[in-house]
Amino acid sequence: MTNINLQQLELQCAAFIKQQPQADKAHDIQHLRRVVTAAKQFARQEQAELGIVIPAAWLHDCVTVAKNHPQRHLASTLAADHAITFLTSINYPEQYLKAIHHAICAHSYSAELPVESLEAAIVQDADRIDALGAIGIARCIQVSTQFNAELYCADEPFANVRELDEKQYCIDHFFTKLFTLADTMNTDAARQEANQRTDYMKAFLSQLGHEIGTPFL
Repeated sequence: MTNINLQQLELQCAAFIKQQPQADKAHDIQHLRRVVTAAKQFARQEQAELGIVIPAAWLHDCVTVAKNHPQRHLASTLAADHAITFLTSINYPEQYLKAIHHAICAHSYSAELPVESLEAAIVQDADRIDALGAIGIARCIQVSTQFNAELYCADEPFANVRELDEKQYCIDHFFTKLFTLADTMNTDAARQEANQRTDYMKAFLSQLGHEIGTPFL
């Protein structure tokens, strides 16, 4: 790796992010800090290039688009372009820019782009990990408030028969997306963590079912 002061880079990225508008509280700087922490952990375990992983993790949401916006699928490309403009302005080594751009583009679930490098796989894993577990539950509720969604369907909370509607019911998003994420993880470290967090979320639904008198099967 070129001699990069990663600590200084992180300070520059954090300062840049604080200047950017946010689409919602679920994608705030605390989300970014958690993603960066996970990405660095996975990168060290997988021996990936930190000079790519760290800036991509910090900047992956530097442009955010609301979940219900028709251009949501373009958000990661817009973020990648904006990130490269910023990194160029601070004279970040040019040899890393293409890989960083790809890692940011490919992190997005809605963009459905294949990962083409270990570093992109790690950034994707780190971002998806933050949608699971206790944090994942809290973030799901945060986002659902934008749609004025109810927490669950009173008639059939866990959609055993009815069709899922994540825009109407927060809990439905567990089934449409969140419970599928563990199977999409690219690295062994992320997959293990994702399975643990998914089990925690299923326990949450079991407790919810107990409290509302409708068992979660």
